[in-house]
Amino acid sequence: MSAPHERRAAVTGIGVVAPNGTSTETFWKSTQEGLNVLDRVTREGCEHLPLKVAGEVRAFEPAGAVEERYLVQTDRFTHFAMAAADLALEDARLSRAETGESPFSAGVVTAAGSGGGEFGQRELQKLWGRGSRFVGPWQSIAWFYAASTGQISIRRGFKGPCSVVAADEAGGLDALAHAARAVRRGTDVIVAGSTEAPLAPYSMVCQLGYPELSRVEDPARAYRPFTDAASGFVPAEGGAMLVVEEAAVARERGVPVRAFVAGHAATFTGASRWDLSRQGLAEAVRGALAEAGCAPEEVDVVFADALGVPEADRAEALAIADALGARGRRVPVTAPKTGTGRGYCAAPVLDAAAAVLAMEHGLIPPTPNVFDVCHDLDLVTVRARPAELRTALVLSRGLMGSNSALVLRHGAG
Repeated sequence: MSAPHERRAAVTGIGVVAPNGTSTETFWKSTQEGLNVLDRVTREGCEHLPLKVAGEVRAFEPAGAVEERYLVQTDRFTHFAMAAADLALEDARLSRAETGESPFSAGVVTAAGSGGGEFGQRELQKLWGRGSRFVGPWQSIAWFYAASTGQISIRRGFKGPCSVVAADEAGGLDALAHAARAVRRGTDVIVAGSTEAPLAPYSMVCQLGYPELSRVEDPARAYRPFTDAASGFVPAEGGAMLVVEEAAVARERGVPVRAFVAGHAATFTGASRWDLSRQGLAEAVRGALAEAGCAPEEVDVVFADALGVPEADRAEALAIADALGARGRRVPVTAPKTGTGRGYCAAPVLDAAAAVLAMEHGLIPPTPNVFDVCHDLDLVTVRARPAELRTALVLSRGLMGSNSALVLRHGAG
């Protein structure tokens, strides 16, 4: 094994369960084509709510992906996580036998913003409608933010570092950073990422308190950041899990390194303080670049947070310029999430997955539904743009004030 100071955190596997694809291949195909899959909310019990558009995962059958004994004790967000983790581990060519040989060298870290709202609502309805004897014992854990980390680690027998990050939307990037640092400290494999399922009635009612939430009923116009028509964000479910592995260990197994998690930094600027997020996000970018040993001019593409609120969009555009200098106005920027919805903590992890795939394919995916950009950004719209990509910067901000930046380097670097 390599010396601790030489250890590098590499992405070797990607698993996706998203509104635009329930495999990495279908996700990338839809993303590079700029497909808009936002549509009217179809979930039972949501018909009367003012939120009309969302990114739903419709081509997913939990029973086909998760064993029955786990299904009954977990929420939809954990079903997504377990399925995505399986896909990521398969992609990394890590079998149960291989990880089982060294259980303390494998761990899990996830982030979640909404938890198991659908499961919790169902059990509370039983409580009030039928009485406490009808509430299942799994109510105590299925709703909890840490449920996905716990269930993946139990199901896979992982006994290494396991944790959950609570940093609102930006926690998705923070989870990947925690994974990278665990690998650099000595753990060989971490399954990291985020999945969300915020489209049950109870969860949606809670979200209606966010002034940044879009109420526009036309799916093609509901989520249009960086334009004069920006009216907020559209929520989504699903997410992604990545296998973050020590690079030398991966190469010993004969597995290609897809990307390196090179740098990360996070700041906090206060709930809905979008004016302050300019400074906070720029500082996070500078910190991430410093940790990666990366100059601003080396950044080849930025995957934007793209909230869709005019003040927040302006702050992000200025933060990119502040942190990257002259390069900030020339670097290509993209926000594929405008075609799938903003899945809270899962959104930046899907962006990270798309960034790895973009570097592999030399193609910057477009920003669906966005045409008339009103900020000083080189936003990629309409169609994918071919480009040689060695370094990607992924940005995320949370509604409660967290800001995070992650630097990914191409696997050949």
